[in-house]
Amino acid sequence: MRIEHTSIPEVVIVHPEVFRDARGYFFESFNEKAFAELMFPVHFVQDNESRSCREVIRGLHYQKGDAAQGKLVRVIRGRVLDIAVDIRRGSPSFGKWAAAELSGENAAQLFIPRGFAHGFSVLSDEAVFQYKCDRFYDPSAEGAVAWDDPDLGIDWKIPSGEEILSDKDRRHLRLKDIAPEDLFEYGKNLYE
Repeated sequence: MRIEHTSIPEVVIVHPEVFRDARGYFFESFNEKAFAELMFPVHFVQDNESRSCREVIRGLHYQKGDAAQGKLVRVIRGRVLDIAVDIRRGSPSFGKWAAAELSGENAAQLFIPRGFAHGFSVLSDEAVFQYKCDRFYDPSAEGAVAWDDPDLGIDWKIPSGEEILSDKDRRHLRLKDIAPEDLFEYGKNLYE
């Protein structure tokens, strides 16, 4: 696998080596040893999958405090714009975002470390999205940032007014309105 750094160094695109022939393709979607050699040791404990239609936006979600999750995300079928937003107070990239287009064709994955909010928009008729988490989901630790926070200025690549969101995702706070204790502190090791 090959690692490509985004505009935020901690958020990386993972490019697996894909072997293609007349039968189709094969690749390792995750190898804990190889990932640890290229990045740092991560032990994933939960896999999730969603299916969404064109113009769906999911996010920007995170888990607060000790429930913070790192995620390795990929698209099985279709195409999405995947977004990671730095929500570590004091970070040089606080409130900035990194994006990657993930698709079933390019097999690229995005690693979103703890301390970041995450979301994606669907650019194809349908997308099957899969992700690994390094901590179990805790409903009492849910956190989120408004997908349309004007201070973030995210271009979701969806025509204005055509976005499809859950009622819950329409009601999140702007980053500047989130209580400091519900965010993360830059420089604190979130992987202790």
